Amino acid sequence: MTRRARILVINPNSNEVVTEGLRQAVLPLCYAEGPEIVCETIAEGPIGVETQEHADSVTIPLRRKGTTSPVFGIAESGVLTALARADRFGVIAIKSRSIPRHIRYLRQMGLMDRLVGERPLEMSVAETASGDRTLERMIAIGRELKEIDGAGAIVMGCAG
Repeated sequence: MTRRARILVINPNSNEVVTEGLRQAVLPLCYAEGPEIVCETIAEGPIGVETQEHADSVTIPLRRKGTTSPVFGIAESGVLTALARADRFGVIAIKSRSIPRHIRYLRQMGLMDRLVGERPLEMSVAETASGDRTLERMIAIGRELKEIDGAGAIVMGCAG
């Protein structure tokens, strides 16, 4: 009997609300004949990855889940999906302090000439996960990226 393929989605923070959001997001992709999709939380991670220190703090716990299979990060996947739909993209950051980390990553990917800008929600991961005002704020920031900055696609700078 052939073992069913498995896709592991890892939430690098300890916020189970975010992990549940990821589970709900992948639910339409779960078919009996397709791969099993499992979402896990890094329990020892910060409540939200908002700073470089937070990102650095999850490298060891993530390394424990090492694999020989291909690994795709959510930022890389989100940006490349946006670029499949538009020539230029914008990013909605959770906080201003996240932007330098995102810019470093996009520079490493060689995509700075395709980035129109990044604008922050100025909300914490916990605030965005609660849902109170989150969608309203995302729509407002997304409109600015589209109408002022010229983004053809928008990427969230956070998995939540």
